[in-house]
Amino acid sequence: MNVKYALAGIIVAALSAPVLAQSSGTTSTPRIDKRQAEQEKRIQQGESSGQLNAKEAARLDKGQAHVQKVENKAVADGSVSKKERRHIEHAQDQQSRKIYRQKHDKQTATR
Repeated sequence: MNVKYALAGIIVAALSAPVLAQSSGTTSTPRIDKRQAEQEKRIQQGESSGQLNAKEAARLDKGQAHVQKVENKAVADGSVSKKERRHIEHAQDQQSRKIYRQKHDKQTATR
């Protein structure tokens, strides 16, 4: 009886190993994802504090969606190359500068 369980365990482990190896590849972009979330939070905070008006926030959200689209395209083939990662991070840098500029300009939301 124990031999059957051991054999079943070996088979399950052998079949799941390629799946685990595939999921732990370079498709993971936790640093990029975390930064995206932080930038989204900055936009929401700016909108709630009145530093950003609705039009500015919408424009910044559209920029964030563009960065996400670039990331999704990079991940689609199963791995993110260094060149793709640099491209995404450059887009995030630009977006971060835009968020800063919009939050610190003279325009504010009317209440």
